[in-house]
Amino acid sequence: MSKIYVGNLPWSTGNDELEQAFGGHGQITDHIVMTDRETGRSRGFGFVTYSTPEEAETAVAAKTDFELDGRRITVNMANPRPQQRGW
Repeated sequence: MSKIYVGNLPWSTGNDELEQAFGGHGQITDHIVMTDRETGRSRGFGFVTYSTPEEAETAVAAKTDFELDGRRITVNMANPRPQQRGW
């Protein structure tokens, strides 16, 4: 697994800021700040995917107790999405 969860993001943090904050820890293959479908506002969390699990683990270790735009963020390995059944 090479995807990390980033929580408690400031509302002002967008995709570009997320990439800048985590880009120094490896090659990012995907990144997204989750937004509300109706309003387009940030939901306060996002995901960053690295090219290798080792890079993801390095980023998690480096960003423990890290502040982004004045807020202490939460960084963990992302939980895999459960398989959906096709009813």
